[in-house]
Amino acid sequence: MFTVLFLSLSFSAVSQTERLKKIRVEYSGFVDSDSLRGPGVSVFTRDNTQQVHFTHEGINLWCDQAVYYEKEDFIEAYSNVVMIQGDTINMTAKYAEYSGKTQLAFASGDVVLTEPKSVLTTDTLHFDRVKQQAYYQSKGKVVRDTSGTITSQIGRYYMNSKKYQFVQDVVLVNPEYTLNTDHLDFYTETGHAYLYGPTTIVGDSNTIYAERGFYDTNNDTGYFVKNSKINYENRVFEGDSMYFDRKISFASATNNITVTDTINNSIARGHYAEIWRAKDSVFITKRALAITVQEKDSIYMHSDILMVTGKPEHRITRAYYNAKIFKSDLSGKADSIHADHKSGLTQLINLERFSSTEAFTIKRRPILWNLENQMTGDTIHLISNPKTEQLDSLVVFDNAFLISKDTLDAGYNQIKGQRLIGLFKDNDLYNVDIIKNAEVINYSRDDDQELIGINKSKSGKINLKIEEEYKIITLIDQVDGEIWPESEFPENARKLRGFDWREEERPKSVADLFSDDPPLELPVIKGLDDYIPQEDFFDDALLQRVEDAKPKDARKDEEQKASRTIPKAAIKKEDSSKVKTLQKPQKKDN
Repeated sequence: MFTVLFLSLSFSAVSQTERLKKIRVEYSGFVDSDSLRGPGVSVFTRDNTQQVHFTHEGINLWCDQAVYYEKEDFIEAYSNVVMIQGDTINMTAKYAEYSGKTQLAFASGDVVLTEPKSVLTTDTLHFDRVKQQAYYQSKGKVVRDTSGTITSQIGRYYMNSKKYQFVQDVVLVNPEYTLNTDHLDFYTETGHAYLYGPTTIVGDSNTIYAERGFYDTNNDTGYFVKNSKINYENRVFEGDSMYFDRKISFASATNNITVTDTINNSIARGHYAEIWRAKDSVFITKRALAITVQEKDSIYMHSDILMVTGKPEHRITRAYYNAKIFKSDLSGKADSIHADHKSGLTQLINLERFSSTEAFTIKRRPILWNLENQMTGDTIHLISNPKTEQLDSLVVFDNAFLISKDTLDAGYNQIKGQRLIGLFKDNDLYNVDIIKNAEVINYSRDDDQELIGINKSKSGKINLKIEEEYKIITLIDQVDGEIWPESEFPENARKLRGFDWREEERPKSVADLFSDDPPLELPVIKGLDDYIPQEDFFDDALLQRVEDAKPKDARKDEEQKASRTIPKAAIKKEDSSKVKTLQKPQKKDN
């Protein structure tokens, strides 16, 4: 057994001065002096019973052979190197160096650093015991049982906070997904990952993109901000702030949300949304807007709440509470709207659940506007061709009422009855049948638009044909009626019972769909803190420790072993900063 003498060395670290003991040899095996390497150099070689063993300030080092430099208190360890700190850090390598003066270690060749929650493997590794940090810049891999495998070009492990910081070409591979990013802070105790820079998470059925985010690798939940997007194969989900739960296939988003249905060519927007992928369900509120994109004329639907459900081949959109639709030649309004995209049936429905003071009681029935025609009834069905996206027909059930203004504003043309059936051609209403208990008031004009008289009649059925400027009314099973001169037709008889002209409610643009909405107040999203660039591992304090560790009698050209593995760029940076500090400011000429 050979014992190295103690040496007192003062140096600055973590704002206090410590007195370090010299490296101690616990088991030496065979010991030889190596005069060729210089004075005070010893070579330790293991014997058949065990490896050479050193200790220093709570660290144990084993190897098959070691070269110890007494003057610098420095070890070169070869073959089957094992370094253990306390009961948490275990490092193995083919080769290692350790300085008792600086407490810096360097390892190379199949380096494996093990802590309770993860295993790091790399080719070269720097270990600073003062800062309790390990650092690699030659690509490394971290394996954690519950999280998968993380690789990066540059990485650092902060032992006190149990945190890895990965930089450049970061890839996390999990059985359920693969994550790629520029910067990743990973906490081994919690499995929490903080993502910075363009990031993609690719799973079997979805792809997530964000430029800043958080992911809980233990629970498979995430929170993403800044250009965040989730692609669900047939839907793309975007928003300012997004939450994701992989286990239940759920995602929610807040502020400036867009959900794009890539199969059915539709878009939904709002400021709060939820997607349940397993149920093929989308829920949107706060200025919710659904857009069915068509080549010439898209259809817009707005309500307090929008729900889109069903498989891609059979989507159903439900809009309820103050629902409205808009198209350049058609608009409508109802308490709720139900649209079946497979059959092309859109239902405008009124729910009799409000008090009489509410705007959408039975009095304010569902309503459609087509060109200059207003249609109301208890329920309205609008049928379109799902393939051509052209309007085909409509049915107004119970209390059907059709109103249009006279061409010269003399009054209102009106037809009412129990039911209305309308037919469309090129999205224009051209034929209307009013069935059962039909009544009509019509301002009849000649070819010169001179008023002939006002027709008020009752009939079992009325047919109305709309041909450009002409309207042909046919009374079937007429009960009674006659044409009155305008001067003789009483003012109080010019409107049928139930007349309700609602032109002021008609949406004439997409913006009009939101005219009844309360002011929008969006929550402020704090998000995640800005990325803090990785500080220099070889910082001023470390380089100063190395400088202080130089033997007093060392020659300028003599190699300092504690600094030989430090990148030259870091040393040059330190030298240049010192030069700048020493330079005196020059006086300017007057």
